[in-house]
Amino acid sequence: MARKTANDFHPEALKLFDKYVHGDISRRDFLASVPKYALLGLSAEALLEALNPRFAHAEQVPGNDPRIVTHFVEYPSPLGNGKIRGYLAQPAKAEGKLPVVLVIHENRGLNPHIEDITRRLALDNFIAFAPDALFTLGGYPGDEDKARELFKNLDKSKIQADFLAAAQELKKLPEGNGKVGAVGFCYGGGIVNYLATQLPDLAAGVPFYGAQPSAEETAKIKAPLLLHYAGADDRINAGWPAYEAALKKAGVSYEAFVYPGVQHGFNNDTTPRYDAAAAKLAWDRTLTFFNKHLRG
Repeated sequence: MARKTANDFHPEALKLFDKYVHGDISRRDFLASVPKYALLGLSAEALLEALNPRFAHAEQVPGNDPRIVTHFVEYPSPLGNGKIRGYLAQPAKAEGKLPVVLVIHENRGLNPHIEDITRRLALDNFIAFAPDALFTLGGYPGDEDKARELFKNLDKSKIQADFLAAAQELKKLPEGNGKVGAVGFCYGGGIVNYLATQLPDLAAGVPFYGAQPSAEETAKIKAPLLLHYAGADDRINAGWPAYEAALKKAGVSYEAFVYPGVQHGFNNDTTPRYDAAAAKLAWDRTLTFFNKHLRG
């Protein structure tokens, strides 16, 4: 069966799905509102199922790939939830010390897609670590709807402290070169922006369609940033003009790209919102950016 893309869905159905994914409307509200935008003969439940992730179909690097080594590790987080657990991936045959990338998930925790992203970075000769913000609530539950519900119960300040602690621990990895960058998607993109305001020694930050900090917080940023935005993402893009003005005023080194016509989540190749051309371009730019700022 041919893989569905965003073009197979009514734009209003995609907007409703975005609201549902980010907790602005309930599952019941989505199912009640979307039928008039459903494909011919497709029920609301079937439409929701069609928009949900297909992890196995999109996996690029298997967990048992012999070229990499993966395992779960825990780091202390005394100012957060006490400790944080995540997925660490690195090349099996590394030569010399490698840069480290903190990978920050969307608002569903450490799901199989983010684990795959982490393995992809390891194949590109980085050490990559993806924490699970849901660790204190039992970890990613294996179901996206349940994960979103759990996410609502997180203590925002403690989770932010956990990510800060993870970044600090990664700097001390004996296999690392002492330079840590961060990449994040949606919720994780917002966390990358937050980390940049809190960590003067963050070596590079790459937020994909992430919420922006205030102008006051932006003034604290020292890290170079590479920012990716989806052209059809009115919700997140509304904050970009003010953020760009604040970045310029603060003299922050940044590059920003808006990918025309693509949806929020365009880099996530497990869902129909994925756009292959934009995702490849954005990811190539991300690797070039990390290689420039994290190596040497």
